[in-house]
Amino acid sequence: MLSTGRSFRSVKIDPLIQYGAESSTLYMELSDGRQVGLSRSRGKGHVLKLQGLKQNNWEEVARLLPVQVLDSTAFLLLEGSPRARRQFLDWGVFHVEPSFVAYWRNSRKCLANRNLLLKSQRLDGEQLAAWDTELCIYANLVDLARKEYFEAFAPVLQETLNSLTGGSGLGLTVCYYRGWPENDPLEQVLTDSLASDRKYGVSQCGPHRADIRIKIRKSNAVELLSRGQQKIAVCAMKIAQGILLSKAAESRCVFLVDDLPAELDSKNRKGVFSAIYDLGGQVFLTSVDQQDYWGAEGKTATFHVEHGTISALSD
Repeated sequence: MLSTGRSFRSVKIDPLIQYGAESSTLYMELSDGRQVGLSRSRGKGHVLKLQGLKQNNWEEVARLLPVQVLDSTAFLLLEGSPRARRQFLDWGVFHVEPSFVAYWRNSRKCLANRNLLLKSQRLDGEQLAAWDTELCIYANLVDLARKEYFEAFAPVLQETLNSLTGGSGLGLTVCYYRGWPENDPLEQVLTDSLASDRKYGVSQCGPHRADIRIKIRKSNAVELLSRGQQKIAVCAMKIAQGILLSKAAESRCVFLVDDLPAELDSKNRKGVFSAIYDLGGQVFLTSVDQQDYWGAEGKTATFHVEHGTISALSD
């Protein structure tokens, strides 16, 4: 909630407010003493504060609190739409390239205005040309930032996969698709696709169509991997991002891990947890049973939830 403004379970906020109450508050203090607070009220939006100062967006807080979630939704990186992989890629770029978010926002603004023009009954050619020019500027900047990040990410992912699979790497190959043909300038692509864009009322090419394509030979990896292998793959992707963040931004991810034993045997879950532990960040794990893959290496605390009450079992 504090790092993104939403729950990992739902975009709806009201269920997170105690029944009968009008608001809820979350507060956190980082190890360097900086403080973040978020209050949510029914039907009244939110108030986010950093060091007591109200924030207009999540940008600064998100940079302070890079969070990786490993739960059942992580499988969307393989079986979901390109949007899930694009969001994954942009999370990484955001944390290592400060200017990226401005380029991304401007490209989204250009796309929104271009799509509005495409839907109009009479197309204003001059306005379309103006927005196309702006879109190409910011789309190329977004693409460059994504491409540079991916070039650093791909070998780290391969090393992580090899480490978790005893060198096999599951046979995965990953490649970056920018959202329009690699050898064609976006200006020409937009011109060539105008009739089709008008027909459907949306821009069919651009940075909003970017993807990470994950293959085994010529097939989508999700079609060939077992469920356990899929979990190893998505864990490796998240861990690789954590490694890149620690190198590029001198920061550490907070990992939120739910039900790691699902789909993984003892050997594999120990390998995944060891890789996460080696990143040196804070880790929160939830499980229905006490598990065998954490505890001895570092400082840990165990908590038990029963009938809505949290109690500390050990420190």
